[in-house]
Amino acid sequence: MIDDRVAQAPVQQSPLEYALELLHRAVALSCLIQGTAYWVRLMGFFEGAEWRFDLMSPHWQVAAAPLAVLFPFAAVGLWTLASWGPVIWFICALAEIVMYGLFPELYGTRSLLIALHALVAVCYAVLRLAIHIRRRRSDVNRG
Repeated sequence: MIDDRVAQAPVQQSPLEYALELLHRAVALSCLIQGTAYWVRLMGFFEGAEWRFDLMSPHWQVAAAPLAVLFPFAAVGLWTLASWGPVIWFICALAEIVMYGLFPELYGTRSLLIALHALVAVCYAVLRLAIHIRRRRSDVNRG
């Protein structure tokens, strides 16, 4: 017979894990906004050649269509804390870093966006590393 108190005990989350969860949720909201912005661009809500898919230059068509799909997909993965969420976000971030960092003559420059992607990647890596170190230390202390 299982003790009811043990079965109902909530899982304790460390401050580092909570911070990582908050980072996932904040980036998920950002991905949803970015995905919506790409869809707005593809559907042609605004006047201009680069604001409707059939009038876009080929390099924008190649970039905008996948990002319009991947950013909302990443948002779902990050919000639900799925393991694939950060992977999809990383693909999107890398694509935008390549677009705006390596091909500014085609896509323009968005230095702030590149810096924000880099900042999020560093924060994610630091939190994951800190959680890993904390778990290893607690395993060593137990065993």
